[in-house]
Amino acid sequence: MEPLNQNLLRDDVRVGADLDAWLARGGGEGLANALEDPDAIIARIAQADLRGMGGAGFPTHRKWAPVAAAAEGDKYIICNGNEDEPGTFKDRFLLEHTPHQVIEGALIAAAATRANHVVLYVNPHQQRSLAVTRQAVQQWHEHPLFDAIGQWVGKPLSLRVVPSSGLYIGGEETAVIASVEGGFPFPRRKPPFPAEQGVFGAPTIVNNTETLAHVPGILRHGAQWFWDLGIGNAAGTKLYSLSGDVLRPGLYELPMGTSLETLVFQYGGGMLLDREFKAVFTGGPSNTLLTRRDLDVALDFDSVRQRSSRLGTGAMIVVSEGTSIVRKVAEYVSFFAQGSCGQCPSCKGGTFQLMRLLNRVDTGRGVRADLDALANLCRILPGSGRCGLIDGAVTVVESSIGQFRDEYEALLMA
Repeated sequence: MEPLNQNLLRDDVRVGADLDAWLARGGGEGLANALEDPDAIIARIAQADLRGMGGAGFPTHRKWAPVAAAAEGDKYIICNGNEDEPGTFKDRFLLEHTPHQVIEGALIAAAATRANHVVLYVNPHQQRSLAVTRQAVQQWHEHPLFDAIGQWVGKPLSLRVVPSSGLYIGGEETAVIASVEGGFPFPRRKPPFPAEQGVFGAPTIVNNTETLAHVPGILRHGAQWFWDLGIGNAAGTKLYSLSGDVLRPGLYELPMGTSLETLVFQYGGGMLLDREFKAVFTGGPSNTLLTRRDLDVALDFDSVRQRSSRLGTGAMIVVSEGTSIVRKVAEYVSFFAQGSCGQCPSCKGGTFQLMRLLNRVDTGRGVRADLDALANLCRILPGSGRCGLIDGAVTVVESSIGQFRDEYEALLMA
């Protein structure tokens, strides 16, 4: 993506479903370059150190390489645009305003791995995203570059849009695969990993929308160009979804490694009504809270991990002094409880019990035993589900108690 270093909500990036407008801005050049030497694509992605932008920051080339090496047959590239977590709103922007950039990235991935199925998995609650993406896909079907990819792959190329279930759990990669197969989005345990056994047993890559949106620029300008966009040891740019108690909430594309303080106080305009910064939920509400002492942290995957948290999707939900951490955590755990698919009793029951105890404390009906029960649940629940939902719920509870225990204790009945 071209670095903007400002709020992305502006008219001159909104090409929408107009393929001609995208091509006029240099779109398609990355794909054309890729087709000149498809066997070198993965190496260039590795040189750029492109990470997965939807969660843990897993190196993209390490996802692609095993699928490229798999035996000939059906292979799938899935663009995951489910995006249903509080505080995250970057993927819908990309699908609505630059869908051709995302599609071009997915087609480059297909060329790199000789995949013959490309699926754009879109949250149906984002109706504009779904409509624009469908229009953009239709235009690609009529473009000569589309036929060129099919010729390289050696079989007809399928490019289609699949609406997701619209459920939060539907964004987990094995749940995505189940949905694309036409089933309910139940996550499954790994291994086998999607690269080994994905859609209908075929090798499958599930990449976040933002991850694929970076690919055309790397193939167009080179790996060093991508590195130069970042700060320090971080490569590229990142979309940061900034919300909460800031003056200018919005979606910002900034160099990877921009500090939290710069994002909040320079681009976000600082805190509302002269309030003081208290904490931030990073990557959505499922990670360890960062506090005032972490304002200097560089917002890249490795630096945030060193603070025992995760950058995740790049969502930053800012909380000010005077806002109850207990209430915020109770709201988010309620979201997780409602989002649990119910497949794992420990997850469904565990999130419900966390929610029940948090609500008791938040409403002033809690006692010391409730706080002890929360701590015990945080000890026994991690790792008990087939996906990371229960772990995320536990992390935010455990983190909030560890850093704001005084707030919990102040709400307890005598």
